[in-house]
Order: sequence, then structure tokens, then C-alpha cells
Amino acid sequence: MQFFRRAKITDGWLALAFHPDGVSAAYVKRPVAGLPVVSFCAWYPGKAGVPELEKIGKELRTSTYRCSTLLGGREYQLLSVEAPNVPPDELRTAIRWRLKDMLDFHVDDATIDVLDVPVEPNAPVRTHNMFAVAARNSVVRERMAAFGDAKIDVTVIDIPEMAQRNIAALVEPEGRGLAMLSFGDDGGLLTVSYRGELYLSRRIDIPVAQLADADLDRRLALFDKITLELQRSLDHFDRQYHYINMSKLVLAPFQAEGLAAYLGSNLYLPVETLEFGTALDIGSVPDLADLAMQQRYFLTIGAALRHEEVKL
Repeated sequence: MQFFRRAKITDGWLALAFHPDGVSAAYVKRPVAGLPVVSFCAWYPGKAGVPELEKIGKELRTSTYRCSTLLGGREYQLLSVEAPNVPPDELRTAIRWRLKDMLDFHVDDATIDVLDVPVEPNAPVRTHNMFAVAARNSVVRERMAAFGDAKIDVTVIDIPEMAQRNIAALVEPEGRGLAMLSFGDDGGLLTVSYRGELYLSRRIDIPVAQLADADLDRRLALFDKITLELQRSLDHFDRQYHYINMSKLVLAPFQAEGLAAYLGSNLYLPVETLEFGTALDIGSVPDLADLAMQQRYFLTIGAALRHEEVKL
């Protein structure tokens, strides 16, 4: 199983994501012209497992779609590594060797894939970085076995960073980089993309539920922590990728009263909140006009926005 498998051009993807309290599904089509179309979203409450998947497979007729699934933030590690100077067919073996002292489990127990980070065009030879994705074999086997038992043909395993990158690419200004920040049950996720490619990813250990705290002092303390992490990460990005001109920070939909204004007052970048209706055609799913629904389906829709990747 590859995390970034080459996809053929068809009508779209049906993405299925596990949550602590259920399974979300989203189907997105990419027309030749115009905004990507969210054809439908569905939520199946309860513990995410085989019974729910069997129900989903029957109700959504998943055999008629190309299906993908999305790992949770705690089910894999995303690591930045220097690209080894080896032929393409030896790349994963070389990356596996480099990861042996970086993982919090034995490398022999890992399913590994790689994602290239483009180098500066026309620049002198310099360090070339890549992202390595590593998940425990047991996690991948259990997930695929659950879909197999439910007779759902899942051909791609994706990760939140790539799902968020897919949405960021829809609102990224031409020729400039874009930072995007989301929060969910696994905490915060900061990504920086440029020309549709992922360049930076950072996790922030603050679950979205904490941001809805009614106590102003506790909420402001969290805002301070988020701001500091963003400042450090963006400064690091500026030093490493000085040739990329950053445009803005876009906040994904989530409940955090006052955060956008707070970040706007403390960061050098303009701060905006994502407007779903300007990036996606959501006319078929009226519920997506609601902020809570946008937050629930944000990464699932991002995974369903998958398009052809460059095979390494």
C-alpha cells in the first residue's frame, strides 16, 4: 500500500475518514472548468469499525467509486529527511535506512512512503529535502482489513497534511506561498504550500475542544501558545525557503472565538478565514453552509480533492 499512489483521471474520489465518534464520507468531482464540486457528504455516528463500514458500503454503493481513506494524526509520523542520492528504484530502501533512528517504533514494523519537496529553480546544488511518511504495519493492516471485510475497495491511504494541502491549493495566490491552520480532535495542523506542493508541516498539541473554552484567560493562554508556534514555524520557513514570498495565513473552519483577530494582531502575515463557498461548489450539500459541518468534513473533503500525484 502506497500513501501517494499515482491516480488516474476520473470523475473524482470518495474519501472515508475515521473519527472517535463515527465515520465521515465525502465525494468530490473536479470539472474541467470551475470549482471542484462537493457532490455529497455523509456522517455515520458511533464507534468507527466494521459494522459502520458495511452500512456505508451498502448505502453509498462504494463499489461505483474510487475510494480512499485518511489516517488520523496519531496513526503515522511525517518526517523531513535529506533526499538520498540513489536511483529512484532504491529510494524507499534508502529512506527506510535513514528513518531507523528517527521513528518511535522499529523501522521493520513500518509502512513507508515518500513525498518530494521541490528545490529552488535555477539555484546552485543544495540540500534536497523530502517528507517520509511512516505508519505501523499493524495500523495499515487493520485499516485495510476493516475495509476488506466490508467489501469496500480502498486503493489509497492519505494523510491530513495532503488533504489540507489540497484545499490550500484552491485558494493559493499564484506565485506565492500560503500557510493554512486547522484544528481537530488530534490538535492543530499548520501547513505551508507553494504552487500546490507541501513544503512545511507542524503539529500543535491543542485539540479543537480546548479552543471553545468559555474561560477567557485560558483561551488567551492557548492563543499565545499557538501564536508562538506559528511565529517559530514561519520564521524557520522563511530561512529555509527564502525564495518563496508568503501571502497570508488562512484559518480552516473551526470554533475559536477571537483567534483570527488575535493572530492578525501578532503575526506579520495577513490572517483570513476560509470561505468554503469561494473555494468549492457546495450547492449540492446545503449543510456545508454551517461552520460546524465545515469543520467536521474539512479533512475528508480535502482527501476527496485528491488529484494525480507525481510518482517517485
